Amino acid sequence: MLNITKKEFDKLAAYVKSNYGINLTEKKKTLVVGRLHNILQQMNFKSFSDYYDYVISDTTGEALTTLINKITTNHTFFMREPDHFEFFASTVLPYLTATIKGSMDLRIWSAGCSSGEEPYTLAMIIADFFGAQKAFWDTRILATDISMNVIQKAKRGIYSSERIEGVPDSWRRKYFRKIDESNWAVADSIRNEVIFRIFNLMNTAFPFKKKFHVIFCRNVMIYFDQQTKMELVNRFYEFTEPGGYLFIGHSESLNREETGYKYIMPAVYRKE
Repeated sequence: MLNITKKEFDKLAAYVKSNYGINLTEKKKTLVVGRLHNILQQMNFKSFSDYYDYVISDTTGEALTTLINKITTNHTFFMREPDHFEFFASTVLPYLTATIKGSMDLRIWSAGCSSGEEPYTLAMIIADFFGAQKAFWDTRILATDISMNVIQKAKRGIYSSERIEGVPDSWRRKYFRKIDESNWAVADSIRNEVIFRIFNLMNTAFPFKKKFHVIFCRNVMIYFDQQTKMELVNRFYEFTEPGGYLFIGHSESLNREETGYKYIMPAVYRKE
């Protein structure tokens, strides 16, 4: 296996951080080498310097996409951090539906959606909450990630039996269909409620025309340093409707002196 020198690692890490906000510390060196080893071997690169030059000179963007797909960890599952979903169903949805006037447009963003479990869970909660009234509302969820691989998996909406173990039986009957002995597909009624897009959270200007009522960005900012994290949070704040919510991961926290969001409960914040 090719080794990476400190100079090579620092150069690669600086590029990834500058473009994607991902903070590859020295502790991640072994992980990076392990995940990129097959690419270097398959393409006969003699060093990580040669690979780096290849990535930045590839005008198609495919090499960079492959790099990001390799070094990002996409670990998620249905009903992850369930207290968030319970709060969303019991408190956030009743509040928003009572206060949104006019367009009946509920705007939710799953930022860093990985393979789709989070936005599909939100879509099922919304379907249950609205019931027959759902037809009168636009509740489509925007789901974004920087990894093309996971976005493609999410769009397919096919999960193994093990991956949906945490899904309630009532949802499994209503919102999934069994494909074979090992796999289930998310029902079209739910799949059609989620709009998947590739998006880099490091974009300094968000392209959205309207602000969001709810933003889920959970277990994404653990890869960012403090400054990058707070810059992103403040961009989220700018694109949150007054009274709207931000959900982050339980392993993450915000410095309340540096954000306008108000702390509500662990990993849940609100724009007053």
